[in-house]
Amino acid sequence: QVQLVQSGGGLAQAGGSLRLSCAASGQTSGTYSMGWFRQAPGKEREYVASITWTGTTYPAESVKGRFTVSRGQDKNTMHLQMDSLKPEDTAVYYCAGTDRTGIGLGIANNYQHWGQGTQVTVSS
Repeated sequence: QVQLVQSGGGLAQAGGSLRLSCAASGQTSGTYSMGWFRQAPGKEREYVASITWTGTTYPAESVKGRFTVSRGQDKNTMHLQMDSLKPEDTAVYYCAGTDRTGIGLGIANNYQHWGQGTQVTVSS
């Protein structure tokens, strides 16, 4: 059974930076892709970025050039470096993982495992 544990996040000022991490425990396959989603109060869950098991990254347009998704050398850890933060980035951020291939990583339902969520608050 795979479990995802998130760390990082918190409070930052607009223009500042935060870093999120997500560690996968348990048996992950060699084709394990991971992603980040976020959900602001009163809004639907939104895709942020993903990274495939080969290391290819897919940031959403809303964060492109500001957020960087990466994986650790052991491939079981994923990071989200968030720079140039804006108040509209305020949300609960969730990491997710899947060993399915050939799927849309921007779709939440395609993921099998989810982290516990981490609050990110950006003040203006």
